[in-house]
Amino acid sequence: MNLPHIIVLLWAGGSLRAFEIVEKENIFQRTPCPAFLMFDNAAYLADMSFELPCHCKPEEVSAVVWYYQERLGSSHTKVLTDFDGQMLTAASQVRVGSDLLVRFSIRMFSLVVFRAQPGDSGLYFCGTRKGDYFYAYDVDIQSSEGMVATFKDLGQEPFADDYRGSLHVFTTFWEWTPCDRCGVRGEQWRIGLCYLQSPDLSPRYRKTMPDVVSCGSRAVPRKLQAQARDHTPELLVQSCLVPCKNTTKIRGRLMAVLNYVSKVGRRPWLPQVPIQYHQQRLSHGLIISCPGARPEHAVAWDKDRQHLYRTQYLQGTNRSMRVFIDHGNHLHIRFTQLDDRGIYYCWRQGERVAGFRLGVASQGRYKVSLSDPEVRSALELTLIGYLLLTAVFVTIHLCRCCCYVFRCYPSFSR
Repeated sequence: MNLPHIIVLLWAGGSLRAFEIVEKENIFQRTPCPAFLMFDNAAYLADMSFELPCHCKPEEVSAVVWYYQERLGSSHTKVLTDFDGQMLTAASQVRVGSDLLVRFSIRMFSLVVFRAQPGDSGLYFCGTRKGDYFYAYDVDIQSSEGMVATFKDLGQEPFADDYRGSLHVFTTFWEWTPCDRCGVRGEQWRIGLCYLQSPDLSPRYRKTMPDVVSCGSRAVPRKLQAQARDHTPELLVQSCLVPCKNTTKIRGRLMAVLNYVSKVGRRPWLPQVPIQYHQQRLSHGLIISCPGARPEHAVAWDKDRQHLYRTQYLQGTNRSMRVFIDHGNHLHIRFTQLDDRGIYYCWRQGERVAGFRLGVASQGRYKVSLSDPEVRSALELTLIGYLLLTAVFVTIHLCRCCCYVFRCYPSFSR
């Protein structure tokens, strides 16, 4: 191949790459913005993170601004941007209960909200800093407080659909999660959110099915929302069994190296996952989170060789539970006891990823801090008790003074 052919091929390759870049940059030209602003309905469970893409924008707009309104036409509007179109927030730094303004990020014109709360429900607009809107969403964040768990292995069935005249309330389930464990019996589940069908919905809200939106959508009139309020989200759980990935060769080589290095007849104990140690005071609560896990992930917990299945340890299964797993996949231990000591293993998406060695101290000095919620609760109870005693003391002395005045000066009572 001579030099002119090579030059032609290089020019053609560069043209193809330039064409590909131009296609990526002009993706918004192929998606025209609607002439009349509509709202896409989207529903999520509390504590989940979600992303809202800005599907269209004018070509001359280089940065977008996201706006939030609780209801259409509200006078209070939140501006979710740094006016550069980019605001990066690490999901690991976001805490539960934080304000919306510190739980969002804009990435490639899309709005990402971390650990959404029911108070984040409302209307989200993609537009410019001048207030021109291109695309909009109707977001419904449903609370997990009244969530009902249904266990298929126990023969339980999900809620039946509710018909009230022209109103049809039902549950829409997501896809099954992967099995939360491998090599042993595990569990998988699917989340069900509340949806309704009615001909009385607002026409400005785009629907995936005719006259069907989530129960908390702004397209639903307040009267219909009140009728669907009793239909809570559901969690459907069933058993599963999947094999683990083939790691026999890797473990075999590692054990051979350990046998060679260890000259004694006893091999050292090698944890299969990273282990973190934590010392907890006796009779105090503890919450353990699985690293990198989100509420929509398949997460499981084991204590040493005991499997903590959701059938027995899910929050709400028994009101007197001391150890339970909440709907955000956190392991709660209330009033820590000495027999809680051990290693708690965390499974994520069918793979064991971390372990927590828990130690329980029955005695020891504890540094008092006002940031500790237990210390604040103790101070509040002490202050309330002191105020009650003071009120009783003052009341008794006032009564004695009144009796003394009326007895010694009977003319006052006339």
